[in-house]
Amino acid sequence: MLSVYHYSITSFYSDCLFIPILILQKSTSLHPWSYRVVLFHSVFSHSHVGWVHVHTTPSSFSLPVYGASCPVLECWFVQEKPGGGFHAAMSQEKSLLYINTDPDSEETRSKQGPPTDHDRVYYVTDPAATLCSSSLHPPEGSVQKSQCEINPFMPQPSTVQWTVPLTDSAHSPIYLQADWYTATLQGFDGQLRLSNVLRAPTATKEPKVVLSVSSRTFMIRSRLGEPVVLDCGFWVDASSPLSGSGFAVEWRYQFRGDGRLVLAYDGKSDRFAETQEEGSGLDFTALHETGDASLILQEAQVRHSGTYICMVYLPYLLAQVAVELEIVEPPSLSIFPSPLPLSMPGQVVTVQCEASGFYPLSLEFRWMLTGPDGKVRPLGQGSVTGHRQGPDSTFSQTSRLELDSAKLDLGGEVTCVAVHHGGTRRASVTLNIAGVSAPSIEDYMAMVAVALGIYGLIQVVSWTFSSGNYNQFELKYTKTTLM
Repeated sequence: MLSVYHYSITSFYSDCLFIPILILQKSTSLHPWSYRVVLFHSVFSHSHVGWVHVHTTPSSFSLPVYGASCPVLECWFVQEKPGGGFHAAMSQEKSLLYINTDPDSEETRSKQGPPTDHDRVYYVTDPAATLCSSSLHPPEGSVQKSQCEINPFMPQPSTVQWTVPLTDSAHSPIYLQADWYTATLQGFDGQLRLSNVLRAPTATKEPKVVLSVSSRTFMIRSRLGEPVVLDCGFWVDASSPLSGSGFAVEWRYQFRGDGRLVLAYDGKSDRFAETQEEGSGLDFTALHETGDASLILQEAQVRHSGTYICMVYLPYLLAQVAVELEIVEPPSLSIFPSPLPLSMPGQVVTVQCEASGFYPLSLEFRWMLTGPDGKVRPLGQGSVTGHRQGPDSTFSQTSRLELDSAKLDLGGEVTCVAVHHGGTRRASVTLNIAGVSAPSIEDYMAMVAVALGIYGLIQVVSWTFSSGNYNQFELKYTKTTLM
């Protein structure tokens, strides 16, 4: 059940006016008054989703997550130790983040004192509530935990060709004179990767999120030939002086040391770099209206399997998230010869099973024999050949099995099983041994049909014979009467 409500909420965005819409989806597995809440408005690059418990009617309830403050986040502050060097040691400090979505509110800081077991405490202002996602806050008692790391960040102009127009000015704005950080987070449920750039006035612990880049599905599996969308979205603080100076989006591919540029888009000049990979693209309407920078691959191929990095540039700023794409194609199986020839007792029959068109490489063969009594007997994996790679980069492999009819009793159904990451496939043939094989179901049906035919023939002959005797008796009786 899906309901839409226009719900009155005091805007915690000082720089814009919006009408939020709540879409409530009834839960069948949670509390009877539990709804899945999706909050949409004009300044989010992504909708916010979470579960809340409604204690009254759907028309009047409170949202514990989307108020002025969010649940506290535990992070690690990581930086190089003094001394530098190529292999400089890193220091880690346990940190706590109090999240406030209202830039003008002191509520979070006034209600919370610094804990004694944390080295650092930050009071973060996050107008887009990116740090309030339910994926970052596991239920109490959960074994799974979200990951969070904070690092110092140094704003600097990018030298990449398609980002140069963002910093045409030779002077850095005074706005950059502050303490800058990056926060990299990953949800406990595998549903969110987030990279934020934060700015804090010098020597304070009150940073504000300026740029946020996120992916809600950072692990994607696809079959060959299917269209693929690699999710990436970004949000920019409209109050930042950097927000009106344009942006750039870049997608890069990495796999086992190999890397390439997939596409690069200069949002300020509204043009692609010349190196755009064929079959890839962006939704420009969504990109400019909602910050949806998702990469669209028209047709998944083996070469697409790997890690994709979504990079969003602002003047002097950069944030990125990685998305994993796994191409998985199950094998097609064929057994030959099929059907198997009739075997003589003691004869050795060779059967082959070919698995073709699969990816990735790993595959396991199994053979089994199902006898007339239904019992299954394992026959091992057979003699397996090496992998062969086709023009589309998928793999093929063959298993060869020798069947000694003297050891297989009454024969039966021989099955080849291929176990693969993309799914298990089976193919079967019937082994018949002359003079030994027990009758199959088809044999029984044929025998019944023959028996019925013979029975019908006997009935016809019997009826014909009886009818002939009656006619002869009737003829003799007529002659006797006339005499």
